[in-house]
Amino acid sequence: MEAVMTSHNHNHHHDPEKIKAIVNRLSKAIGHLESVKRMVEDDRDCSEVLVQLAAVRSAINNTGKELLKEHISHCIVHAIQEGDEDAIIELNDAIDKFMKST
Repeated sequence: MEAVMTSHNHNHHHDPEKIKAIVNRLSKAIGHLESVKRMVEDDRDCSEVLVQLAAVRSAINNTGKELLKEHISHCIVHAIQEGDEDAIIELNDAIDKFMKST
C-alpha cells in the first residue's frame, strides 16, 4: 500500500483524548492481526482465520470512521474558517481512497 502525503498543514490541535482513542483502536487492531498471523502459522482452520480477518478489517474500518469524524471536526472546520478550499478536495480524495479499500 502506497502512502501519499498531502500539502494540508495542521495549524491547529486535535483533541488529545480522541487521538489517544484512535491510537488505542489501532493498537488493538495490530494485536488482533498479529494473533491472526499466529493462527495461520499454527495451521488453524481457514474459516476461523477468515472470520478473524473480517474482525480485523471491521476494526480498521471503524478506526477510519473515527479518524474521519475527528478530521471533519477539527481539520475541515479549521480549513473552512481559513478559506482553504483545497482541504475539501483533499478530504474527498481521502474518502474515495478509504472507501476503495473497504
